[in-house]
Amino acid sequence: MKSSHAALAATLALALCASGAQAADKKPMEKCYGVSLAGHNDCAAGPGTSCAATSSTDYQGDAWVLVEKGTCTSIKTPKGYGSLTPITAK
Repeated sequence: MKSSHAALAATLALALCASGAQAADKKPMEKCYGVSLAGHNDCAAGPGTSCAATSSTDYQGDAWVLVEKGTCTSIKTPKGYGSLTPITAK
């Protein structure tokens, strides 16, 4: 019985260690507006849309996707660069 308890404890320890390593590997993310293709936004695509995959046009200014932190404003699209805030029509 002791060996099965020890094996269970070792298995749990490995699982917890592995999940901790995965959490440490995750990179910080940020919302990036105006870079997603139609229907490929993560959420909150403005009036008339409910959530993920509801943007109606490519590079919609009020639709966002999560990107690696610090990369948003360097993403170039045919309509300009990504934005950390919603892009309003001019």
